[in-house]
This record gives sequence, structure tokens and C-alpha cells, in this order.
Amino acid sequence: MAKDKKKKPARARAVLPRGFRDVYGEDVRQRWNTLSAIRSVFDMHGFDPLETPAIEYVEALGKFLPDVDRPMGGVFGFQDEDEKWLALRYDLTAPLARMVAGSYDALAKPFRRYQTGPVYRNERPGPGRFREFIQFDADSVGTAEMAADAELCMMLAEALEAVGMARGDYIVRVNNRKILNGVLESIGIAPGEAGEEQRLGVLRAIDKLDRLGSQGVRALLGDGRKDASGDFTKGAGLSTDQVDKVLAFVDAGGQSPTATCDRLLDLVGTSEIGVEGVSELREIAQLTEAAGFGADRILIDPSVVRGLGYYTGPVFEAELTFPVTNEKGETVVFGSVAGGGRYDGLVKRFIGRDVPATGVSIGVDRLLTGIAARQSQESQLNDGPVVVVVMDREELPRYQAMAEELRASGVRAEMYVGGSGMRAQLKYADKRQAPVVVIEGEDERGQGVLTLKDLKLGSILAKTIESREDWAKGQPAQITVPRDRLVDEVKALLDRHRPDQNAE
Repeated sequence: MAKDKKKKPARARAVLPRGFRDVYGEDVRQRWNTLSAIRSVFDMHGFDPLETPAIEYVEALGKFLPDVDRPMGGVFGFQDEDEKWLALRYDLTAPLARMVAGSYDALAKPFRRYQTGPVYRNERPGPGRFREFIQFDADSVGTAEMAADAELCMMLAEALEAVGMARGDYIVRVNNRKILNGVLESIGIAPGEAGEEQRLGVLRAIDKLDRLGSQGVRALLGDGRKDASGDFTKGAGLSTDQVDKVLAFVDAGGQSPTATCDRLLDLVGTSEIGVEGVSELREIAQLTEAAGFGADRILIDPSVVRGLGYYTGPVFEAELTFPVTNEKGETVVFGSVAGGGRYDGLVKRFIGRDVPATGVSIGVDRLLTGIAARQSQESQLNDGPVVVVVMDREELPRYQAMAEELRASGVRAEMYVGGSGMRAQLKYADKRQAPVVVIEGEDERGQGVLTLKDLKLGSILAKTIESREDWAKGQPAQITVPRDRLVDEVKALLDRHRPDQNAE
């Protein structure tokens, strides 16, 4: 009888959990640069950094979960040894409220902080939708002054410009939820629990304006809307007259801040909360304009309502306005990359009294996608390092010295440290998006020269030149230079691809 063979243990599968991803190389470097640029803006405004743990008690996250009766719904939750529910943070705002409440008396107020880090959503992943993503928040806690909200709007504009967005490529839109509450009050939807479901239905409908257009929103404000697939979404149940007034509120922008606020004042009628909201919005407009932020950077826009129910006053949203092609092949504006507003009831959950607060959150991964969409494919910013090819293992010190010379002169460079031959090393340099490769074989060494391959130019020529004669007429993609001219000649090759060198 054959002996039983020992069963080998199964190998671990090198598979990521759904909705997560690895990020490496230039993508990581771009993220670092973007975070650093935003951090510099927030630092300049006097905000201080804060770090909170990635794990919180579920009760600290509270009503900001999608379903508070189901601790595992929407979050990655688990129980500790005391059988208390813990969860990975859903955002950075709820941990801030917990921290402020626990240290309230010791903090200087207003407490002004910024924070960046990953947050986690246990939701169905999809194209461009991940379960872990980076946010960058800034908040002022302990002040009801509109100057705090105006400052956040200006910081948003400055941060977008700091990461490379030109004026005209973005807009920060500002509104006030109190105005919408006033409009709803004027059409018979009273504040409080009695009208809360209908109020949230109105918010959700208006929040879909960019995607569905005014007719789609009109349907959702009324009885409901059936989409192209046949699925029906129940509406807010407003009458035709009520819908007309809500849409008049949404369409009240597009004028000067003064004219927009005057129009909104007419719409809220005698509603005290509505009049208060218009006054706050007018003050924000005055403060931002006085600081030099015109309507090309910060715009009063009543269509901005933000879908979350905890906003209590000003709300704002930053949008990238340049055109991109979506997955359906349609040309659309890129869209929102940041948002926020005033949430005066957040800390109250912990200490039982109102603490005014306002904040903004930048979706860093979304912003990085926008930055990538705006950059040219041939931009120097996307280049990898210059690669020094290793032709002769016995001459490693010579190759290492070349890489060090380049680095000492400010050129990003590396010596190939793998064990492959020449052809594989050139493929490696291609994958690294190396602009230039440095080659010194036995023949070059004997003559005191180096061969420099301009991989970037070679790639361009390969796409555009059809004949050998045309190739010969163009700039050479491979040149021979004296060894002592290494740094100067590499820099010359890099310079001929810089955008400012090609400008007419």
C-alpha cells in the first residue's frame, strides 16, 4: 500500500482585498508633493497639525455612520476584548469632535487644526471608488464668526493653486443651508422632526443637479423619477408651486454677490432663519472680495447644498472646471474635489452644549486624479531618473561614481542594481520612464567617452518619423560625449524637453 504523501501547506495568495490598492513610484511622489503643497497653505494661515488614531469606538462615530443600528454597516468594525465595538474611522471630522470634547477646557479657542490621513468605507467598490482613500481636512472649532468660513474658502482656493491649478481651472462655490431652510419654511415645510424626511429629500434632489439637470431635479422634488434602466426613485413629494420656488432658489446665482443675495432675500420672505442665512452669505462674500478673491475664484452659488444632514450654515464645494472625457466618451467638467461647511452640533453630542465649528475636507485621491488629467503626457514632471547602465560588473565603482556626479549636480539618477543584461536594462529604463540612459562599455571606456541615449526623444521620433532619411535629419536620440562632460551633456538633453525650452 502506497504511503500517504504529506500534504504541502497552501501558499498565501498575493491578492489585495477588494476596494484596496497598492500605490508606488511616481504616484506616491505626486501624492507627497500634493500633501506638502496643501500643508504649506494651511500652515501659512496659522493652522496646526493634528493626528488621531485610525480606530475609534463606534459610539464616537455616532450618527455619521450610514446606519447607526448596524455597527458593521458602512464601516470596518470589530469588537475588542471588552466586547465594545471599534471601527476604522469613516472620516476625520468625527475623531476631531471626540478629541475636542475630551480636551475642551484645555484648548485655545477657536481650535484651528489640519489633518491628513486614510479613511475607510465598508461600501461596494467600483471604478475609481475605493474603500481606503486619503482626506486632507482643516477646521476651526469654537467660533461662530463668518470670518472662519470665509478663511476656509480662501484656503481652498490657495491650496488648489498651490498644487498647480490655474485660475479658471477651478471654482469654490459657497452657499448657506439656512437660506434653503428659510425657503422651505416659506413653502410650508417646518423645521424639526415633522418635516425632516421631506427636507432630506429636497437636499438629495438638489445635490444631483450637476448629474441630472433641472428636469431630473424637478422630478425628484415632486413625485419621483424613473431612470433609463427603469428603476424608480421616490421624490420629496412637493407640489408644483413648491417645486417652482425651490428651483428659483437653486437658479438664483449667476449674478454679482450683492444681486444674488438680494434675490435670495426675496425668496426667503419673512423667515428669520432664511434672513440670517442671507446675511451670513453676504458677509462671507464681502470678506473674500476684500481679500482679493473675486468671483473667478470664490462664487456665491445657491445650488450648493451638500448632501449630509449635519451642516447648519455655510456650505462650500471646490470644483475643477476643465473638460475631461468620462467612461462613456462624453465631454464633462472634472467636478468636485473638496467640500465642507458649518456643523455647529457636532461636539454637542459629547458635552451637551453647542460648540460652533466649520471645516473643509479635500479628497486627495480625487484631486490627484484631477492633477494627472491636467498634466501633459510629455511633462517633465512625469520623468523617471536618469539610469546609468551597468555593462561590466567589475567596473561598478565607475558606474556608481557617474550616478553620484549626476545627483550632486541636482539631476535625479540611479545606477542599475539588478543582474540583467543590456537589453533588459534598457527595458527597465523604459518602464521607469527614464529620460536618458548613460552607457559606458569597454570601447567607450578605452576612448574616454560615454554614450547617452535620449529615450524621451527616441519615443517621440518613433511615433512621428516614417523613413530612415527623416530620422537622420532630426535631433539624434543617441550621442557620444567625453566622459568629463557627463553632467553638462545630460542636462542639455533634459533641457531640450522642458516646456519652457519649446515655447515660441
